[in-house]
Amino acid sequence: MTAGMTDIARFTLPSGQQMAYRFHPGRLPALVFLPGYKSDMAGGKAQAVLAWAQAQGRACLLLDYTGCGLSDGDFADGRLSQWRDEVALLIDHLAISAVQLVGSSMGGWLMLLIAEKLGERVDAMVGIAPAPDFTEWGLSPAQRIELAAGRTIFEDNPYGPEPTPTHAGFFSDAERHRRLGGEIVFDGRVRLLHGQADADVPWEISLRLARALRSADVQVHLIKDGDHRLSRESDIALLLREIAGLEG
Repeated sequence: MTAGMTDIARFTLPSGQQMAYRFHPGRLPALVFLPGYKSDMAGGKAQAVLAWAQAQGRACLLLDYTGCGLSDGDFADGRLSQWRDEVALLIDHLAISAVQLVGSSMGGWLMLLIAEKLGERVDAMVGIAPAPDFTEWGLSPAQRIELAAGRTIFEDNPYGPEPTPTHAGFFSDAERHRRLGGEIVFDGRVRLLHGQADADVPWEISLRLARALRSADVQVHLIKDGDHRLSRESDIALLLREIAGLEG
């Protein structure tokens, strides 16, 4: 367990499963960090956001989706719609009235769905290499056929020894939540950070997302030598500057 990860709380979902989270109370809007695919709240970016919030007296929520990290459940059962609902329920449980969503990779897709669900409670969004609609542009036709037939596919994982699975249930659910093909109804401030050396999510996806968002206050920051993780000290410093700029 990462240092500082001993203050884990657990929220019992309607399913009976427990969702692990860390909540630091403070000034609103609360920062809510949404991890990427098969990631969790122990990651460096999540921890940096929490540490910054603590230093600034800001409220901050870190969490693990069911099937990930310290939460109950099997990753194979995970769905975007399920994780969206879990996060919304947790925010309701904590009685947080205003949030700023910080979504990394898949979390950048999920933040769009959570913003739809929470409405005016979402003050702003920050996407880190956001990956909305990756079941469309991120898979080959052959992979999509396999998934549509109900089979799991596996891809090489550059971040660990085990291949990365995509399960048919996740795929079929995600296909119903694609958002880049139409207007995304959100009028708050949006900041998108994307590395142009990202081998997983093309940086052009952030430009497509910026065009799709209805908000007039959308800024895209391209980091020429940045990779997908954007976890270098300079990348995290940029992220925290962008979050700080959304205060007030």
